[in-house]
Amino acid sequence: MIMVRAIVRPEKSDDVLAALMDAGFPAVTKYSVAGRGKQRGIKIGEVTYDEIPKTMLMSVVKAEDKDFVISVIMKAARSGAKGAFGDGKIFVSDVSDVFTISSGICDSTPAGA
Repeated sequence: MIMVRAIVRPEKSDDVLAALMDAGFPAVTKYSVAGRGKQRGIKIGEVTYDEIPKTMLMSVVKAEDKDFVISVIMKAARSGAKGAFGDGKIFVSDVSDVFTISSGICDSTPAGA
């Protein structure tokens, strides 16, 4: 299993959620977050904004679905045809176990899978 965490513009989060749903990946956790990228925030006039509001979307998917899910997120989260600074980042990490609290069932991923 793979965890995909996408940090996107808040105004794009509904587009990403809809695209994931349409693609067959409805299970997503959504967080409101704030941060900055390489550009160190933005300056508008005399005011510098160090932390920019963003939305983090987190989903755990099968390893074989990783590239497809990433492409769905990129397409839905990108501003314009070529994208723009501040469109966000996607982080991918391995998940060794997933436990369902209500049933106690564990979905383990074999090592190296």
